[in-house]
Amino acid sequence: MNQDFQIKQEFFQTLTQFVSSLDEHVSTDDGQWSIKGFIDVCRNIYTISSDTKIISKILEIHLFPRILGFAEEIGYRVVLAEHQNYYPDISFVRADNEDIKFAVDFKTTYRLPDSPEFCNGFTLGSRGEYFVNRTSSKNIQFPYSQYQAHFCLGIIYSRHIVDETRTYRFEELRSISSVIKDFEFFVAEKWKIASDKSGSGNTANIGSINKITDIVSGRGMFSDLGENWFDDYWMNYGKITVTEDDGKTKQIRNLKDFVTYRDGDVGLIIPKARKTGQRSRNQ
Repeated sequence: MNQDFQIKQEFFQTLTQFVSSLDEHVSTDDGQWSIKGFIDVCRNIYTISSDTKIISKILEIHLFPRILGFAEEIGYRVVLAEHQNYYPDISFVRADNEDIKFAVDFKTTYRLPDSPEFCNGFTLGSRGEYFVNRTSSKNIQFPYSQYQAHFCLGIIYSRHIVDETRTYRFEELRSISSVIKDFEFFVAEKWKIASDKSGSGNTANIGSINKITDIVSGRGMFSDLGENWFDDYWMNYGKITVTEDDGKTKQIRNLKDFVTYRDGDVGLIIPKARKTGQRSRNQ
């Protein structure tokens, strides 16, 4: 077995085992988030906004001491992103060999209320300079090529409607409803849960699939094609122009067209699961 592959698999299995224990760290006995709000010096508690960015950041802070302890136990040190827009959130660097690095990005998203088997999805990082130029240091902690693998530490939760205007006394702490509940944690290499569409409008981000069972099992659109296809597709996303039978030109922005253009096997594409009644953008 290739040594690099073995090191990656060992890290993945160890990280997955660790992540499986995090639910009990962040949840109460009834599945609610154990974080109820924030407190002032007068012992007033204010509920947390349902804004996804706020929830994501507080979850990261909540989990960070456990992650530091985990890294130390397995012989790694943690390097945090130096700037807010840098990738990844955390770099795991092996203490006895700093050439061994793993990128770990926090990804949080919520179940869709009308289709709880699906989530809202998330972005998987930029397809810009550091992704295309694997030796670049722009907006990345270490050059992309220096990482043995790129993992998502994902958290999927259900939203719970709370009165964000209400203030509580400290004595009421245990009666406060949490803004999120019912966590599901997972670890996946980001290429295994990628879709073939951008993740946030017109920005240069890679989008994820959004069926929860496919995310947890790593069954993204590229999972049978392989990581090289993922890299090739997203490095060239929208950069290849082809001429159609009617003489019109178009940019390749879907995986089927790309695999066909590269003379690959389109049968290896895993179709992105869609909610009932939702049409494919390729139709």
